[in-house]
Amino acid sequence: MARCRDLWSRNLLALSLLFYFLLTLDVHARPANMSSSKDKSLASKDENEILPPDHLNGLKMEMDGHLNKDFHQEVFLGKEMDNFEEDSEPKRNRKKLIEIFTKVDVNKDRSVSAKEMQHWIMEKTKEHFKEAVEENKNSFRAVDPDGDGYVTWNEYKVKFLASKGFNETEVTDKIKKKEELKLDEETQEVLESLKDRWFQADNPPADKRLDEEEFLSFLHPEHSKGMLRYMVKEIVRDLDQDRDWKLTLSEFISLPVGTVENQQGQDIDDDWVKERKKEFEEVIDSDRDGIVTMNELEAYMDPMNEHNALNEAKQMIAVADENQNHRLELEEILRYSEYFTGSKLMDYAKNVHEEF
Repeated sequence: MARCRDLWSRNLLALSLLFYFLLTLDVHARPANMSSSKDKSLASKDENEILPPDHLNGLKMEMDGHLNKDFHQEVFLGKEMDNFEEDSEPKRNRKKLIEIFTKVDVNKDRSVSAKEMQHWIMEKTKEHFKEAVEENKNSFRAVDPDGDGYVTWNEYKVKFLASKGFNETEVTDKIKKKEELKLDEETQEVLESLKDRWFQADNPPADKRLDEEEFLSFLHPEHSKGMLRYMVKEIVRDLDQDRDWKLTLSEFISLPVGTVENQQGQDIDDDWVKERKKEFEEVIDSDRDGIVTMNELEAYMDPMNEHNALNEAKQMIAVADENQNHRLELEEILRYSEYFTGSKLMDYAKNVHEEF
């Protein structure tokens, strides 16, 4: 018996040391409140089909209030984003980027103006909208088991809990009998949040069920003015500390950051704060009064806001406009390719005239 206890103690110690070692390896971890494109694919495919995604292509902010790190690439590449992965062929990427440049350059003067970039951003945003509509058709079929063209809250709840590992038959039976579902606290909180969003998407006159268009608004609030405002309200509620339904700079940058014990981790936290501060002061706070209202945040979040698209176009040009002519030449886009595509093509900026 004593030998068993000794063996158990040694195993426990070994596991503790392994856990500590794994923790110390994560020196590149970002703060818990920073979004990463790699994190967006962690949920299972089935769950993604029926859950409102945190990340929405073409929106400057995630649904949880984090800044969208891939926004510039999404509104420049549209559905071409998958063709510019980090490990893909640089020459092929260069050729593709040249093709995109020629499309953006509508008047063929070998440079891109802010108006041309604005038009392009709007076109790419519409591509994301169209893609969301197509994905929604599959998602709606997945939660409409009887195919009647409507989904009730209970039908959706069954599919959601099944995606979380609950037995679908048992859940359905309990709901029919109005018996209590034994859910863990986290699942219960998510379910209550989804229920609020669900009934918000139920357009007047409310009939306590969603059709395919309403379900699209549920999954993709950017497709509905009312749901977009509801999403903004949720974000403000989470960040607003004094409950005045406005955001100060300190509130906007005070999301709980990851606990770090080394300088590298602290630098990551500091960079995150700088990015949010810059976005707040230079973009979201449109009247520069130090306060972001619900209307300002809604305008910032609206992907079909043409004024925002023009401002974004000017900012994107400013990043790579080395000759300060307020336009982009092909060499400049190639030199700053990582900003526009996520792919480094710096070595391929030379000899570009031979291919263009």
